[in-house]
Amino acid sequence: MTVQDVERQGFVEAWEQWHRQKEEVLAGPHGFLAITGLHWLSAEPARFEDAPGAWSTGAEGVVVELADGEELTLDGTVVRGRHGFGIIAERDSRYVTAGDAVIEIAKRGGHDILRPRHPDNELRTSFTRTPAYAPDTRWVRPGRFLPFEEPRAVTVGAAVEGLEHVYDSPGQVEFELGGAVHRLTAFNGSTSGSLMVLFTDETSGVTTYAANRSLQIAAPDAEGRVTLDFNRAGNLPCAYTDLATCPLPPAGNRLPVAIEAGEKIPLQRGGQP
Repeated sequence: MTVQDVERQGFVEAWEQWHRQKEEVLAGPHGFLAITGLHWLSAEPARFEDAPGAWSTGAEGVVVELADGEELTLDGTVVRGRHGFGIIAERDSRYVTAGDAVIEIAKRGGHDILRPRHPDNELRTSFTRTPAYAPDTRWVRPGRFLPFEEPRAVTVGAAVEGLEHVYDSPGQVEFELGGAVHRLTAFNGSTSGSLMVLFTDETSGVTTYAANRSLQIAAPDAEGRVTLDFNRAGNLPCAYTDLATCPLPPAGNRLPVAIEAGEKIPLQRGGQP
C-alpha cells in the first residue's frame, strides 16, 4: 500500500466516523427524529396530546400547570402542580422528562415553543441512513477568513414560514472553486473560534436538500487561513422533519457551482440511495 493509499484510507475513515456520529445524534432516542410536535406557546394555557400539563408563556416566561396525577422531572427533581421555567433566551433550550419522553422548552425567532421527543416516533424508528456523496479530497478547499471590523447582525429566514433568526456574523470566508473566487457570510460555529456557513448551490433541490446546507469550519489560524471540507456539508434537522425551525442561508450565500459532496436529500424526503 502506497503512502497515498494510506492517506486516502485515513481520509475516508475520518469522514465515515463524522457521518456515523452525526447520524447517531440525529436518530438517538431523543434526537430530532423523535420530535412529535412543534407547539407555539401563548398567554392562553394550552394542552397538547404529546406532553402532560397546560403550557403558556408571558412576562414571567414559560409556565406549566400539571393536573393531579401528572408530573415532570427536571434535573432529577420531580415537578408537580404549577412550575415556572423563567425567561428562555433566544436559541436556548431546557429539557424535562415525562416517562420515556423528553420535552424541549425553547425560544426560536422570539417565540417560546414546546417540542416533545418520543423514542417511538415513527420517523425515528423507520430511519435507516442518510445518503451522501462518496468522500473525495478534491472537495477539500483552502480558504481564508475575512473578519469584519465589528460583528454584524444578519437576519435570515427560517424553515418555518414567517419566522426570522438573527445571528452575529464575525466575517466572511473566501475560497476558490471552479476558477472563480467565492465568499460566504459566516456565523459562529459549534466550538470556540470555529465558524459555520449556511449555503445552497447548484445541487440544492436536485440531489441535496433545497433549503440549506451547513458546513462547520475549524477556527482560522494566525494568518486567517481556513479549510473548507465540503465532504462534511451536512443536512440541518429541517431536511428530515417539518417540526424544525432551521435558519436559511444569508442573502449572497448561493454558490453558482454544483458542490457534489456531503449529505444528500434524506430518503424520507424522496432522496435516492
